[in-house]
Amino acid sequence: MSKVAVIGATTWGNTLGRLLSSKGTTVSVWASSEAKAQELRRCHLLKTESFESLSFTSNPNEALDLAEFVIFAVPAQRMRQNARLASPYLDAPMVMISASKGLEAETSKRMSEVIAEETAHMSSERICALSGPNLSAEIAKGLPATSVVAGRDIEVDGRVQRLFDSPSFSVFISDDVVGVEICGALKNVIAIGAGILDGLDLGNNAKAAFITFGWNEVVSIGLALGAKPRTFYGLAGLGDLIATGNSPLSRNHYVGYELGKGRSLADITVSMPHVAEGIDTAMAAQHLGIKLGLKTPIISLVYSVLFESMAPIEIATRFKSVLRPEQ
Repeated sequence: MSKVAVIGATTWGNTLGRLLSSKGTTVSVWASSEAKAQELRRCHLLKTESFESLSFTSNPNEALDLAEFVIFAVPAQRMRQNARLASPYLDAPMVMISASKGLEAETSKRMSEVIAEETAHMSSERICALSGPNLSAEIAKGLPATSVVAGRDIEVDGRVQRLFDSPSFSVFISDDVVGVEICGALKNVIAIGAGILDGLDLGNNAKAAFITFGWNEVVSIGLALGAKPRTFYGLAGLGDLIATGNSPLSRNHYVGYELGKGRSLADITVSMPHVAEGIDTAMAAQHLGIKLGLKTPIISLVYSVLFESMAPIEIATRFKSVLRPEQ
């Protein structure tokens, strides 16, 4: 039976750990501190379904020893640090899986690129990305969900597919790592904008237009980076966008909604127990659009609200100029 190490005792990391443990897979979750590991052990024992094959530790050697698969489930802005810390414990046969949906704010790099840079002794062919319409709270309840694993080696992708695939969690394979990661990251930015419109009570017609124009910008960025068009209209693209852009379970939609209701970004983020990846990714996306020489007015609107003190209500006015057909 395979052993899996999950780097990051996040909500998503713990959910994936329990999902795999329910199949009998041995899973060790690497927590950031012993206090966190002890807290997770206590909570785990109190759950109705407590799997013996799931453990929590703050010791990286214990977590990664003999692991065949290593899942990185940390916030995007902490991926580089965690990959660097894990690197000395990684061996060539291991398969690395990014389960984080974001771009590094400082460099605009995708998570698989960050992992590859910090684990240079490992083959990039053994780095995959897991992404799709995966609201953690629903998966934790055992509700049906689908996801996509993207990598550069079909044999490795197939192993990851078999690792995760279960009656309630179906996994499909893609050879478009760039597209899958860009979709997973930038849909969070569009979801923040959709949340702002909902918070402003501007209606579903306006939100539909906003999401459509915004997604066109995401596609243009992805294609400029070498992604395949079909990816943006599949599970990792539109599927994830629909879930994240509309669900009250979405952290990114929540951030946008609260901004639309008048709360400050600082107040919202301080009150949230979890990270909304779209905030920092909006900065990366704005810089990436400029670097690629692309027009991204929808992404720029979200960026301006988040980082340039633009009042959310101004989106309603400025959005009209985006919608107006060129004369």
